[in-house]
Amino acid sequence: MNKLLIVGTVAFDAIETPFGKTDKIVGGAATYIGLSASFFDLQSAIVSVVGDDFPQEHLDLLTSRNIDISGIEIVKGGKTFFWSGLYHNDLNSRDTLVTELNVLADFQPKVPQNFKDAEVVMLGNLHPLVQSSVLDQMETTPKLVVLDTMNFWMDCALPELLDVIKRVDVITINDEEARQLSGEYSLVKAAAKIQELGPKYVVIKKGEHGALLFHKSEVFFAPALPLEEVFDPTGAGDTFAGGFSGYIAQSENISFENMKNGIIYGSNLASFCVEKFGTERMVGLEAKEVNQRLKQFKALTQFDIEL
Repeated sequence: MNKLLIVGTVAFDAIETPFGKTDKIVGGAATYIGLSASFFDLQSAIVSVVGDDFPQEHLDLLTSRNIDISGIEIVKGGKTFFWSGLYHNDLNSRDTLVTELNVLADFQPKVPQNFKDAEVVMLGNLHPLVQSSVLDQMETTPKLVVLDTMNFWMDCALPELLDVIKRVDVITINDEEARQLSGEYSLVKAAAKIQELGPKYVVIKKGEHGALLFHKSEVFFAPALPLEEVFDPTGAGDTFAGGFSGYIAQSENISFENMKNGIIYGSNLASFCVEKFGTERMVGLEAKEVNQRLKQFKALTQFDIEL
């Protein structure tokens, strides 16, 4: 069975949207990525850190989804990373209300020995030095390294970010971040500039407007499924990344054509994530629902035209 190594935060979130608010709930990039990737036939492991305030039931949830948690360090007397955010009416913009790094401030990742040969590595949104440290610990060269990052690291750790970008095969960022990283407004030009930094493939996420995949001169676009209700976009990008990397790890095919399928699988799973607050929808999601919605995606994008 193929192996997927996931690096990212396991955290607490408190979220407010126009549709309601939550108290402190489980979140974090690695949590969403892991839950999403668990819908594929593979072995996965999470490398992260939490405090001893993190409930055992949440760790048990991850293991129940066949996720190896031996790489999640539990710091005695420490407090888990906490983020609180307020989403605006369009759900595309938000204000960060609270960020408490806590145990994440001194995080030194330790890759489990049995995952140092993982075929696919998914570097979730974290400090670029942490992402680089994980790659340094791999004993065999992964077939595919996927990196997710954000404008925060472009603002405060750009040299370190550029160093790790050189070492990855795929980068996933949103349209605003692609423009900031490249200095180009056109997303086509932005993707070309970013490919010059190292990645062979660039995935630009556009939220409710879908996602773009770039490789050399080739471009693929996947729409987002129109949904009746969107409650909370938190974790949607990470869920997308988990679906994308999980599918690629399972299929063992890293061609551009197969990555198109990965984009669809990622978009499909992300469409569920936004239907409830936090991880609630992903926890209760069943495989038959995933397959049924894949059919909706196919119907949405399939057409015949005479040329």
